[in-house]
Amino acid sequence: MQTLTFIRENARWLSAGILLTFLSSFGQTFFISIFAGEIREGFRLSHGEWGGLYSLGTGVSAIAMVWAGGLTDIFRVRAVGAVILALLAVACIAMALNPVWWLLPVVIFALRFTGQGMSSHIATVAMARWFIATRGRALSVSKLGFSLGESVLPVLFVALMLVMDWHLLWLIAAGIALFSAPVLLLLLRQERTPQSHAQSGQSVGMESRHWTRNQTFRHWLFWFMIPALLGPSAFNTTFFFHQVHIAQIKSLSHVELVAMFPFYTAISIIAMMLSGWALDKVGTARLIPWMQVPMVAAFIIFAFAQDSWGMLSGFFFLGVNSGFNNTLPSAFWAEFYGTRHIGAIKAMAAAVMVLGSAIGPGISGVAIDLGVGIEVQFLWIALFFIISTVTMAIGVSRAKGLLAKPLPGAP
Repeated sequence: MQTLTFIRENARWLSAGILLTFLSSFGQTFFISIFAGEIREGFRLSHGEWGGLYSLGTGVSAIAMVWAGGLTDIFRVRAVGAVILALLAVACIAMALNPVWWLLPVVIFALRFTGQGMSSHIATVAMARWFIATRGRALSVSKLGFSLGESVLPVLFVALMLVMDWHLLWLIAAGIALFSAPVLLLLLRQERTPQSHAQSGQSVGMESRHWTRNQTFRHWLFWFMIPALLGPSAFNTTFFFHQVHIAQIKSLSHVELVAMFPFYTAISIIAMMLSGWALDKVGTARLIPWMQVPMVAAFIIFAFAQDSWGMLSGFFFLGVNSGFNNTLPSAFWAEFYGTRHIGAIKAMAAAVMVLGSAIGPGISGVAIDLGVGIEVQFLWIALFFIISTVTMAIGVSRAKGLLAKPLPGAP
């Protein structure tokens, strides 16, 4: 099936995925950190204090994801998605109106849980469940919402901050999220795989069976994947969380740095579409062990970059990994553990990733306060990705022999 034909025939469901992943931007670090300077100044917080509060709220959202993510195995996407978007709007309003620093962890929790956590989780679970043979393409197309958010929102909102109060910008974000809830309901008037028929549209995982969340948690492969789950969320988050500080270190204006984001996004889109195509052709097992190699290159370059061209080179490799990371992990859980309990399993994996995004800013913020420069931290981060690549390669190579063959006639 040609890609354009595939998109045209499945436009309604793919559009719902794009909408959800785009709206998750309001709870993503790359968006929240746009306002880091204003938040730190307004509440008189150091790098470590702001990072600690952010980590606290994000960490609690990771715990909540373990439970709430399983709701996608029970309720239709249209129902749970609309509720989450309404709650995301409330979280944006809370950020706009919050008067005291000690409520920041609560606000961050709400934004991270509804945005980064549930909005993106609902989209990826839906794509993994609704599509089998074309799962890679479905995931890559739906994740275009992430790319659109990364490329458009930072530049737009940083520019708007020059003429508008930042509190008002959060109210605008709330309006966008609230307006999108009925749009999602309209797109999913008829879901591709109704819940009552989900049983017949499922694919099995290793050993030709459906794994439960508890079985997955106790399986050795899950633990081999932990570093790979933690790494991108922890250190991508760290990079974008400290974007204002990084711009200062590299002698760039904030606008100059965020102007590079569209290039990063373009590379991630290309890598995402290529990885989706390759995933459908050769399978997850051959691709996923090497997806974090570009992160090694990215952070080494960021550590030594002295000008805009150096930073742009780092963004190239960061974008390659971002594209891979948008498709391969989601396909991995469906392919290795089956789709019957994919919501609960993916929620557990998402909780680990959200936990990583909680750890990264907190540790790096404290390190900056203690005098460990962000460029030195980048070199340690590169070493971490070397270790996670080795761990993942060992685990997947041991497990791929247990994979079931695809179901005949799968859509």
